[in-house]
Amino acid sequence: MQEGVRLDRWLWAARFFRTRALAADAVSGGHVEVAGGRAKPGRRIRVGDELTITRGQERIGVVVADLSERRGPATAAQQLYEETRESIERRERARELERAAPAARLGGRPTKRDRRRLERERGRRG
Repeated sequence: MQEGVRLDRWLWAARFFRTRALAADAVSGGHVEVAGGRAKPGRRIRVGDELTITRGQERIGVVVADLSERRGPATAAQQLYEETRESIERRERARELERAAPAARLGGRPTKRDRRRLERERGRRG
């Protein structure tokens, strides 16, 4: 059993980031927390550590289940962590909100009637 793995290497091996450099930048930028506090890319993590990973609007809470310094297939990467119940519930709520109003967040796509009205107002159509 390994004593610990660098945080940036583990994040890369667990496929949270495409490259190790992106993982290190995210950790340095404060987008990854270990046990509720900021960490450095070289911090050694162990089985049982709790991580909070922020990617864009998404916050993922995981518990380290296994250690690896090598990036393998996605199925092996999923065995390296367990997502917390709160994180799963948060993602489900976000998914439901997205389904409820997908166009509302972007202002929505105009309907044919709306488009024709806009064109009349702009003087492009009779």
